[in-house]
Amino acid sequence: MTAVEPFAILLGGALEVDDRVRRLVRGARAIAADGGMAHARALGLEPELWVGDFDSTAPDLIAAHAGTPRLPFAAEKNFTDGELAVEQAIERGAKRLVLVGAFGGQRTDHALMHLLHAVMLAERGLDVVLTSGSEEAVPLLPGHVELDLPAGSLFSVIGFTALVGLSLGNAKYPLDRADIGFGASRTISNVAAGRVRFDLAEGRALIVARPHDFSGA
Repeated sequence: MTAVEPFAILLGGALEVDDRVRRLVRGARAIAADGGMAHARALGLEPELWVGDFDSTAPDLIAAHAGTPRLPFAAEKNFTDGELAVEQAIERGAKRLVLVGAFGGQRTDHALMHLLHAVMLAERGLDVVLTSGSEEAVPLLPGHVELDLPAGSLFSVIGFTALVGLSLGNAKYPLDRADIGFGASRTISNVAAGRVRFDLAEGRALIVARPHDFSGA
């Protein structure tokens, strides 16, 4: 079976490049969203397109990537630069998206939008992972997901709705077809025993992992 070619979407949040991040973007095509271009060099990527209104892009960054094709948009628009970059990747045939720099940054509203957007993209059938290096996340929709985490590292399940029939396997605090009310904190700060198994009957959620955080072990 042919491997799915990933698209790395470079966003403006925090990034600590480690081996997990490098594996996620290995062989990826890249599209930068405005100031997310700052991550390109650290990742060893040369984006094929640079999207945005460039209102948060430093002049020296623009000069350093003067040869990269740009798709400019007006600052007053109905979409974030990240969403525009994702849609450009989808137009180019993307099936797997790695949202790099999706956490942190100066704008909480933008960071939260990245998380919600990832779940919406998963509902459209795309394979999505978000990373900052210190944090990693994948959407959880009805069905089965497995996430390979270092034993002893922290993870949480953040419900964007009430969750029905949530099961967690290979974790310090397993669940068996549990119903979790919207806003409940029961699924925060669990501990992986290695590859964690997730099953969900109904609802929408995001699995947020901290692969280098062993404070719960």
